[in-house]
Amino acid sequence: MFERPQSNELAVLVHLHFAKNEDREVIEEFKELALAAGALPQCLITGKQIKPSAHYFVGLGKVEEIQAALTTHQAKLVLFNHNLSPSQERNLEKRLQCRVLGRIGLILDIFAQRAHSFEGKLQVKLAQLHHTATRLVRGWTHLERQRGGIGLRGPGETQLETDKRLIQQQIKIIKKRLDKVQKQRAQSQRARRKSQLRHISLIGYTNTGKSTLFNALTGAEVFAADQPFATLDPSIRRLRTIDGKMVVLADTVGFIRQLPHHLVEAFSATLEETQQADLLLHVVDATRQDKMDREKEVNKVLQQIQAEKIPQLFVYNKIDLLLAPALPHLERNRFGLPHRVWLSAHQKQGFDLLHQAITELLFTQNPKKRLI
Repeated sequence: MFERPQSNELAVLVHLHFAKNEDREVIEEFKELALAAGALPQCLITGKQIKPSAHYFVGLGKVEEIQAALTTHQAKLVLFNHNLSPSQERNLEKRLQCRVLGRIGLILDIFAQRAHSFEGKLQVKLAQLHHTATRLVRGWTHLERQRGGIGLRGPGETQLETDKRLIQQQIKIIKKRLDKVQKQRAQSQRARRKSQLRHISLIGYTNTGKSTLFNALTGAEVFAADQPFATLDPSIRRLRTIDGKMVVLADTVGFIRQLPHHLVEAFSATLEETQQADLLLHVVDATRQDKMDREKEVNKVLQQIQAEKIPQLFVYNKIDLLLAPALPHLERNRFGLPHRVWLSAHQKQGFDLLHQAITELLFTQNPKKRLI
């Protein structure tokens, strides 16, 4: 729909500090996202700024620094760890003569690589179309207004309007297809309800080991990797608890900080597995210094999808990687209910405690009491 500069995998990363106490965890996550997308980061440019510049997001001095880095490393791609407006992306690409992607575009690119199921691909396409619709003007500024005169009169619609209309038509088609998938999922959920099987959903920040835990518990072979968004499509398996009861366990897409609302909406069909759960296993990477902040980010998304009232059991994973070795153990809240389980999914340590906690929360405690 529009010509954009060619890019290669060599990338210059840009991150500005707007908060006084930003830690290095934010930058490390940014690097992980870039690698997950297939980029080869050559350098990281940082700086401090009170607020974003309206024209380039960064100041002119920083633009020149980025331009110099592109020349030095022969890179053709600039990745920002921030959400850029359409005009900022357009201005930067025109000035730098290379591809420029903000945080949303980077995450969407990873999603496009990870989606394998029919539903997953539809959801990614829907999110991409919503994102593209706001950026159409960048490629058709010369056609925004029709010129008069012989041979220059158009059919009554500019190219920009035509493309917007076509995108809206595609969005409607995809939403209809997703509605069908949603109805099929609802039928499966009703069938599970009739069978009176309890439903557990694995949730958590991306790259906390949810899929590794899912595979270890169920014997499944869901793709698991030490990278953001390794799992995009939901997987569902039956799990027999330690006392012989059968439950349904779902592995879902991981969350991340600054996840735009329209991306959450695009994945609403998948996130229904979370909304319909009787219990949420909130998987946390025990090795992270910012694990409490990540827990808050996950809870923000749960509020967005109205699932914040579903009981949660925190599963602190990767204890085998802690600097100070820790043994699997179970923590209880002030009501005596299981609250945190410390385990290692990779080493399959602490699973007996996890089964014990699940059994207590799902089968022995009063459901109303669990919500206290």
